[in-house]
Amino acid sequence: MNLDDFSDLIERPDGGVRRDAEERRERLAVPAGALGRLDELGEWLSAAQQSVPVKAVEQPRVVLFAGDHGVAELEVSGRAAGTAHELVRAVLDGASPVAVLARRFSVPVRIVDAGLDCDPELLPEAVVRHRVRRGSGRIDVEDALTAEEAEQAVRLGMRVADEEADSGTDLVVLGDLSVGGTTAASTLIAALCGTDASVVTGRGGAGIDDLAWMRKCAAIRDALRRARPVLGDQLELLAAVGGADLAAMTGFLLQSAVRRMPVVLDGVVSAACALVAQRAAFRAPDWWLAGQLSGEPAQLKALDRMALTPLLDHGVTVGEGSGALLALPLVQAAAALAAELPERAPEPESEPESESESESESELPSESAPEEKEAETEEPSKAADTTA
Repeated sequence: MNLDDFSDLIERPDGGVRRDAEERRERLAVPAGALGRLDELGEWLSAAQQSVPVKAVEQPRVVLFAGDHGVAELEVSGRAAGTAHELVRAVLDGASPVAVLARRFSVPVRIVDAGLDCDPELLPEAVVRHRVRRGSGRIDVEDALTAEEAEQAVRLGMRVADEEADSGTDLVVLGDLSVGGTTAASTLIAALCGTDASVVTGRGGAGIDDLAWMRKCAAIRDALRRARPVLGDQLELLAAVGGADLAAMTGFLLQSAVRRMPVVLDGVVSAACALVAQRAAFRAPDWWLAGQLSGEPAQLKALDRMALTPLLDHGVTVGEGSGALLALPLVQAAAALAAELPERAPEPESEPESESESESESELPSESAPEEKEAETEEPSKAADTTA
């Protein structure tokens, strides 16, 4: 499997449709520019949907890929290693931030177990049936996945994207449920951006103290040494320092772009997968939105590399797709405004004068004509008086 093949499969959103959407926007009653970035969002959706006016986003879905990372054994996370299944359970029970928001916005949530380190019996069959392996390797000293597992994970993500597109999903909010995932994601971003570990090391969704930050930075530094020799092959890179969930998300993003299905990215993990996908297919980022700025330095670096500007910056660091889901109403509002605002009433045209009217006016005698004749007769008499 060669991820570079996606470059020939992915096209940009329709530029002609976008121009039509821009022209329609200029005809709306609300002055151009008055809606700020909502105008841009509406035009982007029109191009993605190939529709003017834009259609409403009626079937969004939250898709969360779950996995445990062996590097969490180094205590680089605010959560204990191997406990990502607890995050999954909280979402299923409706007790997590993303579950609360999804319930409020009436958006279904789908969880895909790509590499949880738990007994499958702890979770529903619909969640665990896609698992690639139990946990990912410790990326500072070993590969996260074998080459076969990396390909299997990418194909898993592609299959999930196809299932969502076939079911009528018109926009995906993409997130992750992982422990140690930000360490792997930061490694991928540092490798692809050519930067040092200290520049990309953040404190994760659960928050860590200074000692844990130093351990995390060291783990990323060691993993970077293993990542650099395989930078030329995205699949090998995911196998070396990614993980089952990250490889699956990368496959999901690429296949979503193939299927012309827009995706809203959440935090640093989805940004890292997007950066890997962009390396394989440079047009793919045109199908994605950055939902929010999570505060992770690696995320900001990845978004800057892809020229994606976050919609929100509210300091939401909880992960799980929560920040991206908060951006969904903004996208839906942009679609509604672009589609439902009325156009300006056409200005009445001034009627040109008819030729018959202008001709009749020119034939009328001038009122000043008699006065001019009287003046001409008076002048000779005055001249005669003076000579006398």
